Amino acid sequence: LKETVDSIIQHLFQLQNVLVELAGRHIETVLPGYTHLQRAQPILLAHHLLAYYEMFSRDAERLQDGLVRINILPLGSAALAGTPYSIDRKYAAELLGFEKVSANSVDSVSDRDFIIEFLSAAGICAMHLSRLSEELIIWSSAEFGFIELPDAFATGSSIMPQKKNPDVAELVRGKSGRVFGNLMAMLALMKSLPLSYNRDMQEDKTLLFDTADIMTACLEIYIQLLPNININRAIMQKAAASGYLNATDMADYLVTKGLPFREAHHCVGQVVGYALGLKKEIHELSIKELQQYAPQIEDDIFDYLGTQQMIDRRISTGGTATQTVKKAIKAAEQKLKRSADGKRKAR
Repeated sequence: LKETVDSIIQHLFQLQNVLVELAGRHIETVLPGYTHLQRAQPILLAHHLLAYYEMFSRDAERLQDGLVRINILPLGSAALAGTPYSIDRKYAAELLGFEKVSANSVDSVSDRDFIIEFLSAAGICAMHLSRLSEELIIWSSAEFGFIELPDAFATGSSIMPQKKNPDVAELVRGKSGRVFGNLMAMLALMKSLPLSYNRDMQEDKTLLFDTADIMTACLEIYIQLLPNININRAIMQKAAASGYLNATDMADYLVTKGLPFREAHHCVGQVVGYALGLKKEIHELSIKELQQYAPQIEDDIFDYLGTQQMIDRRISTGGTATQTVKKAIKAAEQKLKRSADGKRKAR
């Protein structure tokens, strides 16, 4: 199991490297950020990709932390009561590469927490892969058109020649359910077992090996898929410039002019309603039209509501401002390099 976990962690590092490299190539690509699957505010694609970098960082940390409880030697516990032979368990652990020995023989033969913990960490990681899959599926649809999947990772329809189905992303999304199921099966397996060993426990191997195989395959496929996605920058940019994504910034603008945010929010709501009636965006309205609802508005409003200006005002740590995201990419690169260097020294 230790070798399996190490391998999956290494795959996660590779996937993170792919995401960071992709983010570096798209530091100027803008798309709408979403809440409730509704366009909310413009963000950098690089910022969006780094969100997955953070998720997979936590996954790697969870798996790494689990190694502390995996790397314990049960040898010497015998059937359940320990052995009458005078053996040096600590020396055996040293010879076999274990960090320490188990402290209780009954627990040693009946414990499967280390498998459950691995399945739990794998389940969270599979959930993250499933969320990424869902976005790739949505983004590659004609309704979004944000990306085009490479032919090697998509299939045609059995009867509709125009189709390009995101089968690989759908399969990864589907596999997450099986990983969740393996965790639930393992918990159900252990929940009513009296101490110590019971034959039921032999079922743990299937659940463990199946999850390990699924996680390895899903990570490997995305390491290959993501660098070959075609990003439709113009479509993303157009989407980020429509749908009243600058409404919040207009409210912030009015606050800078002395209006309390609650009143500013109300004013902008009226402006959006007016613009909807004319089928125009806020920035397509004239100064006179805007001043009907807020006389504080001046000519500088249009500079304030520009997509890039809105992005670059988000300067808080963890925000989507270009300079902030560049720093985040650099920090991620350095962290991954340190991890790679540490792995090489360990070998």
